[in-house]
Amino acid sequence: MDAYLGIDVGTGSARAGVFDHQGHLLGTSTHPIRMWRPQPDFVEQSSVDIWRACCTAVQAAVGQAAVSADQIRGIGFDATCSLVALDANDQPVSVSPTGNDERNVIVWMDHRAVEQAQRINATNHEVLRYVGGVISPEMQAPKLLWLKENLPQSWERAAMFFDLPDYLTYRATGDATRSLCTTVCKWTYLGHEQSNRSDTVGRWDDSFWRTVGLGEFVQENYARIGQRIRPMGEAIGKGLTPQAADELNLQPQTPVGISIIDAHAGGLGVIGAAIDGAAPTPQDMERRLALIGGTSSCHMVVANEARFIPGVWGPYFSAMIPDLWLNEGGQSATGSLIDHVIFSHARSAELRDEAKTQDRTIYELLNERLDALATSVEFPGALTNTLHVLPYFHGNRSPRADPTLRGMISGLTMSDTIDDLALLYLATIQAVAHGTRHIIDALNEYDYRIDTIFACGGGTKNPVFLREHADITGCRIVLPQEPEAVLLGAAILGAVAGGAFGSLLEAMSAMSMAGQAITPSGGSIAQYHNAKHAVFRRMYDDQLAYRALLQT
Repeated sequence: MDAYLGIDVGTGSARAGVFDHQGHLLGTSTHPIRMWRPQPDFVEQSSVDIWRACCTAVQAAVGQAAVSADQIRGIGFDATCSLVALDANDQPVSVSPTGNDERNVIVWMDHRAVEQAQRINATNHEVLRYVGGVISPEMQAPKLLWLKENLPQSWERAAMFFDLPDYLTYRATGDATRSLCTTVCKWTYLGHEQSNRSDTVGRWDDSFWRTVGLGEFVQENYARIGQRIRPMGEAIGKGLTPQAADELNLQPQTPVGISIIDAHAGGLGVIGAAIDGAAPTPQDMERRLALIGGTSSCHMVVANEARFIPGVWGPYFSAMIPDLWLNEGGQSATGSLIDHVIFSHARSAELRDEAKTQDRTIYELLNERLDALATSVEFPGALTNTLHVLPYFHGNRSPRADPTLRGMISGLTMSDTIDDLALLYLATIQAVAHGTRHIIDALNEYDYRIDTIFACGGGTKNPVFLREHADITGCRIVLPQEPEAVLLGAAILGAVAGGAFGSLLEAMSAMSMAGQAITPSGGSIAQYHNAKHAVFRRMYDDQLAYRALLQT
């Protein structure tokens, strides 16, 4: 039996999954990765630690799947869009104010480069049209500019900068080819433009890099950030090097696919699934949104033509599905925000102890408390009638595109019981769902017709999260038959690289399948959430009003 390996590096862990030709999960494993926060808004990791975690997870997943190394016919990598710095000997170069070379990864969520992003946006360069008009400090150009300005020795020592997914394929194969997904979505690469080289697609914009103060890349002919860019899933180099194969306990020369960002892997794993046996038409695709939830959330939609939507990243050509334009909304803090609200509460320790005693999750206990409290109201969502949250604790990615925004809570009392925590937990989930609704509204103003959300990630294991998202957005939510959709998306890349399928579209159709669907309630529940959404939008206006008052 042929099998395909997907390797996913998220914010807190590396995961591996082994799948068969039909997309069935045969074995999986997870291994944590380290993170450092040397000061506020700084988040750092180690590429050595990440690779080690990948190797541990792969060996355990292959063992659980009970397949041999020579049955693994292809490997796909996805990861967060974090920035990796290496020297000329492929050794880590510090990106940290501590000077520690082990810390050579600026994590995607790191916001140290807010001021650099503002300066780049002030140029109004034409390239910015393809990132929703406003570049984010979570993208690579601001981070690179910060590194040049604040750690000049590291800047000079760094021989190569990688997006983390591309670092993983480089570490696996020794080939520095970059992904069309990573470079287009996070590095301002113009994937839709004509290349002047036969072995690459798209082009860098020289004037952009010169304008923002990073003209060295142009002078170096982009040697440090990527000279060869190829579409996702295409086989890279000669497959696994002997060293990487030994570390992963796999066969040398096992095909490796060009990488993809983790959220986009989730999009591959869900958005093309057939419903009731019917594959989606091009028109159907414009009604579908892939919601990939985790520490943050990404909202992926595709169209046949470029759609320029203020505050929504893109349009990106062929950055997820070949020959289609991708628009990408997102929320910088979703799962991490819910956890922050829970674990910073006065009753969190008590709740942890109770969960441990009962061998249950904290979320199960909170959901149980909400069920009990809901007997006093018409429907569970109404429990937050006087409690409202604006979820911009880590700024807003879409559609406000403002990293300086902050979270707000209205309706707190002097009580701090576990029931109060349960209500605040519910209000936070609702706030996240209202953020998704806001993104969908922005997309639909530009000719999308989103009525179905294909959801995957951690939040989809929580029935309260799913119910509130369906009721608040008014969209049907479809879950994948295979819950590990991000791992499946990575494995799809491996299957294409290994020659099992002729294209990504063919592999998506064969390996991804729809599962359970959640239908929005409508009626009085929809009316209630319409009013809550007006509060959600008003809280943003109020925050701007507070700022204006303090500036006078």
